[in-house]
Amino acid sequence: MKIVVGISDMKVSKAPEDTLITYSLGSCIGLVIYDPEARVGGILHYMLPESSLDKDKAERKPCMFADTGIPLLFKEAYKLGASKTRMVIKVVGGGQIMDADGVFNIGKRNYMTLRKMFLKNKVMIAKEDVGGTVNRTVSIDVATGVTTLKVSGKGVYEI
Repeated sequence: MKIVVGISDMKVSKAPEDTLITYSLGSCIGLVIYDPEARVGGILHYMLPESSLDKDKAERKPCMFADTGIPLLFKEAYKLGASKTRMVIKVVGGGQIMDADGVFNIGKRNYMTLRKMFLKNKVMIAKEDVGGTVNRTVSIDVATGVTTLKVSGKGVYEI
């Protein structure tokens, strides 16, 4: 079953018939995790780097922010049997869309927050496709862990 991960949302599954997909990653980050032994996959689609920007919103929508959404994604995967040591991590998005002058640099800030969190927690990224001025769509096949990326102007390929 195709399961759409919306903006400020996440989904985790271990059902082999599931494909998780998130669309329109501009400055947002799509964080894809997969444990090949437990066959647990998940996608987080977050918009902003830090929950301190709006604590009330972070309580209602923790997946909107990197610092509250990322831990939540891992915790949900652990509940289904995933292990941090086996996890394959892929990161896409973090572009600079509708901010040609780089005034806000939301995409870069989203990516840097993720990198800092991963460095602190000793999490390695297997593959990434970040930055630029393109929109991206990413999906993961829960049965195989195959992660497919669609990039405006570049086509569709496995990451």
